[in-house]
Amino acid sequence: MSTDRTDEHEYDALRMRQWLAGEADARGLSRRHLLRLGTAAAAAVPLAATPALAVAAPGSAAPAAPATAAEPAGPIRKPLPPELFFTYGTNAETRWEAMAGQGYHTPVDRFFVRNHTSTPEIDPETWRLRLFGSGLRHGPVELSLRDLRRLPADTYDAAIECTGNGRSFFTTQQGQPVSGTAWKLGAVGVARWRGVRLSTVLRRAGIRPDAVDVLPEGLDDEWVSGGVNLGRVRRPLPVAKAMRDVLLAYEMNGEPLPPDHGFPVRVVVPGWIGIAAIKWLGRIEVSTGPLFSPWNTQFYRLFGPTYPADGELIGRQVVKSAFELPWAATLAAGRTHVLHGRSWSGNGPIRRVEVSTDGGASWHPATATGRRGGAWQQWSYRWRPAGPGAYALRARAVDVTGAGQPEVTPFNTLGYLFDAVVAHPVTVA
Repeated sequence: MSTDRTDEHEYDALRMRQWLAGEADARGLSRRHLLRLGTAAAAAVPLAATPALAVAAPGSAAPAAPATAAEPAGPIRKPLPPELFFTYGTNAETRWEAMAGQGYHTPVDRFFVRNHTSTPEIDPETWRLRLFGSGLRHGPVELSLRDLRRLPADTYDAAIECTGNGRSFFTTQQGQPVSGTAWKLGAVGVARWRGVRLSTVLRRAGIRPDAVDVLPEGLDDEWVSGGVNLGRVRRPLPVAKAMRDVLLAYEMNGEPLPPDHGFPVRVVVPGWIGIAAIKWLGRIEVSTGPLFSPWNTQFYRLFGPTYPADGELIGRQVVKSAFELPWAATLAAGRTHVLHGRSWSGNGPIRRVEVSTDGGASWHPATATGRRGGAWQQWSYRWRPAGPGAYALRARAVDVTGAGQPEVTPFNTLGYLFDAVVAHPVTVA
C-alpha cells in the first residue's frame, strides 16, 4: 500500500515501523534505551493537582509557577507581562483575552514561546546553515544569512501549535492527571512568515533524486532527559514534504525573526505539529536512507489504556476552539454581549462554529468574521444572559474534513492532542 510522504502521520508510522524493525537507530540511541525513557514518561504523574506543578514529559520543559512580574522570565528573552502571558519556566502561553481586538495574525509580543532549554544568542554575521549528507550530489554546502536573503523569497500565513496545547484540561475538566507543561489553549499562534522555500535551498545544494529524508536541527542547548543527553532538538521530514511547502523563515509579521521565535532562521512546516518547526536552525542532513531522532521515534507518542503498550504515533493536530475572554470573566447583567473567539484545525480550514451558553443543552451558530479559509477562523456570537449567575460557555467547531470536537478526549498520560469542548466559566453580575 502506498504511503503519502507529505502526511505527517503516515510518514511517522512508516519510520516507526522501520525503527522498530532495527533498520536504524536514533543517532546512537538504541530502541531499548528510548523505550525505557518512554515507559518512564508514560508512568509519570503530576506532583500536585495544580497544573503548573506537573512534572515534565520527555521533550517538555519542566514547568514552574506562573510569573507575577513583567520582566523576562530567565530563559525567555522577550518581556512576559502577566496580562499577556502565563509563564512556565522555559515556556510562555498566550492569554486568550490578550487576543481580543487583535487581527488575524498573533502579534509577536503575545505569541507563545515553547523552548526545550533557553533562547540562545546567535550572531547573524557568523551564523551559517550547513547542509550535508548522502542525499547531496557534491558534498556539504554552507549558506550565510545574506545568501538566504538573496534567494527568491516567499510568504506564508501559518499556525504553529504545541502538541500539548490544552493539556491542563485532562486534569481540570476530565479529572485525569497527566504530565507535562500545563498549557490551557494558548500554545498556538498564527503569523505571517517570510523566507526561502526549503525546496529552493535543497536544489541549490544539489539534492539527489534518490534522497528520501531531511533532518533540520536547532542551535539551542543539547537536551537531557532521564539522565541521557539526546543532543539538539531535531526531527526529520520526508523529502516530499520538504519540497512541497516547508519554509526557512527569517521574518515574522514583517519584522526580522525575534530571538525567542528562532532568530535568525527557523523552519515552518504547514499543517504539522509544532515540534517539526525547528527554531534557531543550524544544520540540515539530507539522506538517501530513512532518518530518525528521539523526536520522531519515542517522544510525541500517545500512551494510555486505549493505546498500544509501546504507544501510538501522534498524527496531525486536532480541532480546538477558544473564547477571547479571561478565564472566570465577569460580565454585566442586563445587556447583550458580543462574544469573540477563534477555532482551528490541523486538517485545514474551519467549516462551522457553534456556541452553547446553557451547558451544552442547545447549540447555536456563531458568525464567521475576518478571513475565511485560513489557518484559523475568527468568529462572534451575540448573547444576552437570562440573568445573574454562573455560566459555562462552550464553543465547538467542525473543519473541512468533517472532524469536530467531542465531549471527552481519550486519555493519554502525556496529555497530547486535547480536542474536547472546553467549558469556559463566566459570572454574570
